[in-house]
Amino acid sequence: MNLDEKTRTELEAAAFRRLVEHLRTRTDVQNIDLMNLAGFCRNCLSNWMKEAADARGVPLTKEESRELVYGMPYETWKAKYQREATDAQKEAFAKASPGH
Repeated sequence: MNLDEKTRTELEAAAFRRLVEHLRTRTDVQNIDLMNLAGFCRNCLSNWMKEAADARGVPLTKEESRELVYGMPYETWKAKYQREATDAQKEAFAKASPGH
């Protein structure tokens, strides 16, 4: 494959935006489920965005980066959609993500 850097960046950005939009619509999928299955969650995405902003000198707070991913303030999302993790989910998380 022979993509120029600008096109590659645009395609990656479009794919990322689509992933974020998909996660915004799938509020039934809990972050712990994502962590257990994929090893990352919405918070990871927002942290990666914050790290990228920091590396480029772009002012972005943790709260702002989470709002970009969640589509609303994180505390609002938690209150509306987050459920208490089951013992099975917690056990799977402990096995899949030691030290996370």
